[in-house]
Amino acid sequence: MDVLLIEDETKVVDFITKGLEEEGYTVTPAYNGKQGLDLLNVRKYDIVLLDLMIPEIEGLKVLRNMRAWGINTPVLIITAKSSKEDVVRGLDTGSDDYLTKPFSFEELLARMRALLRRSAAREANTIKYGELMLNPHNRTLSKGLKEAELTEKEFLIMEILMKNSERPLTRREIAEYAWQNTTDSTNIVDVYINFLRKKIESVTPKKYIQTVRGIGYTLKEEDEPAI
Repeated sequence: MDVLLIEDETKVVDFITKGLEEEGYTVTPAYNGKQGLDLLNVRKYDIVLLDLMIPEIEGLKVLRNMRAWGINTPVLIITAKSSKEDVVRGLDTGSDDYLTKPFSFEELLARMRALLRRSAAREANTIKYGELMLNPHNRTLSKGLKEAELTEKEFLIMEILMKNSERPLTRREIAEYAWQNTTDSTNIVDVYINFLRKKIESVTPKKYIQTVRGIGYTLKEEDEPAI
């Protein structure tokens, strides 16, 4: 498990790093908010431990940037700020849990394990094809750190395509799945397929939704543009 620790107090960094490495975790320290964001921009971590009172870019701004970039990595705030208002502000900004200093290492481990279990459960429900990942919890389509939000109908169409990848689906099959009816929605399916192609293009240059003449569409990874 890869841990990003964003904390400016050297003693705290050494204490947490030593303990986590003994438990088998890999820890990358960042001593200010800018360094933390730079690391998040180039690498994916399993969990982030984030202090709020850090130099250059304070913790809540780091958290806001993470969520704005579509990074859904679990975040455990570790801070000396312990007022109810601080806790609420941290959770509302997008943290998954809040641990106030001083804390025992055993409590830190327990909080981390709980967040990692929750994250693993969410991951288990995602649908993958090629380099694409479809997340039902926040209706996003992603490739690495790039992510696109989908509307409800876009998500449902992408879901049936991914669950039946490389198998041609008729427009009628797609319409029945997305709109829960048997109406011939050929035109509206074509419109939403175009929307989805643009969303896919926003995360990867590869073409995935292919037109199958006389039938409908299929999800198949191809480097060449779709017909």
